[in-house]
Amino acid sequence: MVVMPTANTGFDCGVFFGKYPDKLGQLFSPDDKKGMPRQEYPWALDNGVFGAWTRGDEWNEEPLFRFLEKYHFLTPSWVVVPDWVADRDKTLRLWDQYAPPLIAFGVPLAFVVQDGMTTGDVPTEADIVFVGGSTSWKWRNLRMWTESFPRVHVGRVNTEKLLWMAHDSGAESCDGTGWFRGDRQQLAGLDRYLQGHRPQIDLDLTDFTLSKI
Repeated sequence: MVVMPTANTGFDCGVFFGKYPDKLGQLFSPDDKKGMPRQEYPWALDNGVFGAWTRGDEWNEEPLFRFLEKYHFLTPSWVVVPDWVADRDKTLRLWDQYAPPLIAFGVPLAFVVQDGMTTGDVPTEADIVFVGGSTSWKWRNLRMWTESFPRVHVGRVNTEKLLWMAHDSGAESCDGTGWFRGDRQQLAGLDRYLQGHRPQIDLDLTDFTLSKI
């Protein structure tokens, strides 16, 4: 499984990419000012919705299209079509609105699945399923997606335990924002995962039953 740190730069990040070039990629946000895609590493483009939602800001489509106009020739692994956090119906409407203009860039498209969705909700034009939604719903239903679709990405994976849960489900890739932000124990967990050293971890889904996002 490829791990795609989000919005991470700096010395530690560079060391890890040098050490594990075939196991790491990058997930960019369209308003990220910290770097640009590099052809030697797999990369994908998020749509910026979750960040805006987290900050309480209104989401704006312009950064997404500006980023694609500037960097689509560097061949992203996929681009996340605009969605809405834990909202099935709005996510489907946004796909209908934004998938056609994004297809025009010639890039693979990721469809974000949200709470309440079933496999029948995934558009036929989607190249990869991005498992979003609330934390509890995501982890309880992850295997439904990996058993039904050949390409699945898991969002918000920021601990060693969650890395192995996504790995064991058969996910192709995952992302996380926390890996290079100063927690040395957390970074050591990523290092162990990339080395293939599986610790004795209780993979218990009850940890997520009370979580919402």
